[in-house]
Amino acid sequence: MLPIRRGDVLGKIADDLHRALALRAVEGTPGRAAGTRIAAGESWTVADVICTSGPADRSFEEQHRSVSIGIVTAGTFQYLSPNGRGMMTPGSLLLGNDGECFECGHEHAAGDRCVAFHYAPAFFERIAADAGASRGERRFRTPRLPPIPALSPLAARAAAGAALALEVSWEEMAVDIAAAAVRLAAGLPPHSAAAPAAAAARVTESVRRIEREPGARWTLAQLAAGAGQSPFHYLRTFRQLVGVTPHQFILRARLRRAAVRLLADDAKVIEVAFAAGFGDVSNFNAAFRAEFGVTPRAYRARCKQPWSLAGASAAG
Repeated sequence: MLPIRRGDVLGKIADDLHRALALRAVEGTPGRAAGTRIAAGESWTVADVICTSGPADRSFEEQHRSVSIGIVTAGTFQYLSPNGRGMMTPGSLLLGNDGECFECGHEHAAGDRCVAFHYAPAFFERIAADAGASRGERRFRTPRLPPIPALSPLAARAAAGAALALEVSWEEMAVDIAAAAVRLAAGLPPHSAAAPAAAAARVTESVRRIEREPGARWTLAQLAAGAGQSPFHYLRTFRQLVGVTPHQFILRARLRRAAVRLLADDAKVIEVAFAAGFGDVSNFNAAFRAEFGVTPRAYRARCKQPWSLAGASAAG
């Protein structure tokens, strides 16, 4: 993944919101929230939501049709739920329980942008239980979480992934955000338990399966099921033992496979990218450059170039 300049991300997030507000002003239409689906799994979805409502727009009652966690990435608004009222600011998390009614208002300024995660109740319940929340702590009792240091890395990843269409694992992020939100909302300390010894064998088998077929369409749910663990426990155990998430490991395994093939034959870069499991050559080029420091073509040219006698003498 290419390094992201803070200004680039914040500028893109703000520009998209400002364009939506400007278009609304030109067209004279009422404010509204428009969501673009980013990713989805069997029991979760993620959407990039831009709202153009302002002080002149009346708030109205809505209903959460799933467990909802919204990461505010730009703008401000007021959020009212049965658990209280809260001012939503960039970096804060909106919390909503399945079936609860709520209202969002923009009494003081127009527009906001959020990355909204939605969970099937049973799926969220399992994540919350795995994260150590008691039965009474698996429903949110507060309307929001403020922009605190514990949430900043997750908020930044979600904001950058949505605004710049980066190669990220939204499935892993959905599990991480749900677990963090439920623990923080319940006042529970961060997880510190070490991975059990038996988990090493399961993770080892996963690593070997990925290495055999790095280009396969692996999902967190699929890998977790193969290891006999829940997605939350598998993600936490894999990260503890391997040092990276499953998605990061898969990405690097694909890049290594691609690098070997670039040297082994003369296939086109696009063919190498698709064979390694990348669905988009631009994402492949960006990921390869971030990992190896050069483009795939430059890597092939550099590594296939014969040593000169001078270079060989200098190396000796």
